[in-house]
Amino acid sequence: MNKRILIIDDDFDMCALLSRFLNKKGYITEVAHNGSKGLAKFNEYHFDIVLCDFRLGDKDGKDVLSKIKEAKPKTIVIIITGYYDIKIAVDVIKMGAFDYITKPLIPDEVVNVIEKALANPVTEQQPSSQKTPPPAVDKKKKYELSLNNEYLVGRDGETSRIYRQIEIVAPTNYSVILYGESGTGKEVIAKTIHEASARKGKPFVAMDCGTLSKELSGSELFGHVKGAFTGAVTDKEGHFELANGGTLFLDEVSNLAKDVQASLLRVIQERKYKRVGGTKEMDVDVRIIVASNENLQEAYQKGKFREDLYHRFNEFSINLPPLRNRKEDIPLFAEFFLDRTNAELQKNIEGYEEDVEEMFLNYPWPGNLREFRNVVRRAVLLTSSGKIDSKVLPWEITQSSSQNTYTRNGTFNMNANPGANIKEVDLKDAAAKAEYETIMGVLKEVNYNKTKAAEILKIDRKTLYNKIKIYESL
Repeated sequence: MNKRILIIDDDFDMCALLSRFLNKKGYITEVAHNGSKGLAKFNEYHFDIVLCDFRLGDKDGKDVLSKIKEAKPKTIVIIITGYYDIKIAVDVIKMGAFDYITKPLIPDEVVNVIEKALANPVTEQQPSSQKTPPPAVDKKKKYELSLNNEYLVGRDGETSRIYRQIEIVAPTNYSVILYGESGTGKEVIAKTIHEASARKGKPFVAMDCGTLSKELSGSELFGHVKGAFTGAVTDKEGHFELANGGTLFLDEVSNLAKDVQASLLRVIQERKYKRVGGTKEMDVDVRIIVASNENLQEAYQKGKFREDLYHRFNEFSINLPPLRNRKEDIPLFAEFFLDRTNAELQKNIEGYEEDVEEMFLNYPWPGNLREFRNVVRRAVLLTSSGKIDSKVLPWEITQSSSQNTYTRNGTFNMNANPGANIKEVDLKDAAAKAEYETIMGVLKEVNYNKTKAAEILKIDRKTLYNKIKIYESL
């Protein structure tokens, strides 16, 4: 009998595409666009698997997961999240979720997770709190965590400067601009500022402006009323409404369309807004933190960003250095990510071999902390016991160490030949490596601005995101 899958997500287009793809794979699907409707369908019909977005308009994924597990503990639940957050991942796994998937979704990846879940015995679907924990590792932590246990307190001079700036600005209501390359931890810093402010306990809402179309940006920011446009079948709360009383984090804010920037400026000035298609004016009280890998002052000078909006945001700014400029913190992050992954996977990997630690220090980390975290998670997954060795590291790290694919200052060497010393070469693998090298080289040239990189590579932005995600998982 074909397996039945319930998809719960407020993104209509994504639900439709995912449903069609899974149907072609032989699955029977049902769709719900909020948590309440999803739970109603779940209680009415039998489903083998539930794919549930973490951020829904009326409920969050934890709430839905809890009610599903309470009603039918053996149901497989896979959480979808747009912003990867290790705490969310660990929490939902502990609550009984089988796994989590990050957006943008790659259909084949979704199918792989579903097939993996169906292949596992029922005992692995139970909350991790019912599992036998691994034996404790008797070691003294070399790192220190922030008060909310989500941010690593490093020792590098640049890192110390950032902590001091956070301490100064957090208690205020200042708007903050966070500058930094992709993967430097801008959302984590924004959360840290929120948790250290008087708005702690109120919502922290994140929005990635770089993945939204011009048409959807207004709806996501301000919400919409039923019938406002094709597909608006119900009223929807926007991010401003969800964040009321708390903090709104806008990532890659320079990608917002000019008319959306104008609407945003009015909301900041008047502290009032209207839903798309609505007539009712609503009050709002939010602190805004924005992030960009592009200098917003240069952007408005080039006419790409509104100058008045820039000055509204620029009450305070923090520059996050790339990981390659924070060498002293690399061993600390290595241990931090290892501890988190051990907890997530219920493993007890002891540490790293010396040559691995040396590779970590010499590698320029073009994807910064995000890449570092993914490398460690992959290595832990592939290591059964003892310490992590170089055999489980991605090729770009081992090749970088032996063939100097990257220069000492972190600049990509387009003339390097990663296959020069390889006697047997898989053509498909070599092509994939060459494509990855080209992508990373272009990203470096444009200071990791994915929009510019996509234009140069003559691919759309979503395709670029997906390719990076695929290569980082290899």
